[in-house]
Amino acid sequence: MPQTNRLIVALDTVDLDRARSWANAVASCSGLIKLGLEFFLANGASGVRAIAGAPVFLDLKLHDIPNTVAGAVRAVLPLRPRMLTLHASGGAAMIRAACQAAVAAGTDRPLILAVTVLTSLDQAALATIGMASPPSEQVLRLGRLAVEAGADGLVCSPLEVAMLRQAFGSAIQLVVPGIRPPGAAADDQARTMTPADAVAAGADWIVVGRPITASDDPAAAAAAIAASIR
Repeated sequence: MPQTNRLIVALDTVDLDRARSWANAVASCSGLIKLGLEFFLANGASGVRAIAGAPVFLDLKLHDIPNTVAGAVRAVLPLRPRMLTLHASGGAAMIRAACQAAVAAGTDRPLILAVTVLTSLDQAALATIGMASPPSEQVLRLGRLAVEAGADGLVCSPLEVAMLRQAFGSAIQLVVPGIRPPGAAADDQARTMTPADAVAAGADWIVVGRPITASDDPAAAAAAIAASIR
């Protein structure tokens, strides 16, 4: 998917009017708008359609048995998302089922992105759920599984971008949350990097939410980040 602007703005809210306002504010300097679980569960398909005129990254992080995930992919295809996420930890069969379901949209099919390790998790957090290896090893393991199963791209923290770019070259899209401009609070992100550093490492897209939407001037905040990676 070619892009002239690598910035994806995450509109994490249940308020449709607020999401519309943010989308309008950042339209001139964002490549995509990300709508996630919070927004989708509150507003549904009609809410996605109401964010008119903006290419949408639908970040639902699907994770279920292959048949259910395939059905979920088919259910959202009429919304024409440009990207759709699922958890790589759901396994190769689930990822293949999602990719096969997406083909039904033809040339309008979304890119299927596999989430590797959430940016809120560090090594200590992974250990509590039985993953003894460092985040980078788990990201690479899940990344290989997802790419071999047909995923178009991976979602990873900025700390793993260079490693994944070296492993897979330019054949896949790397979509990178955990982005924080210099001086911004980390919030609940454990593995972060600045926008410019993430792009320099090889990110195709960077995802930024609260540093923009919690700003007094979201349009200016988005413009500053876009300018820093141009």
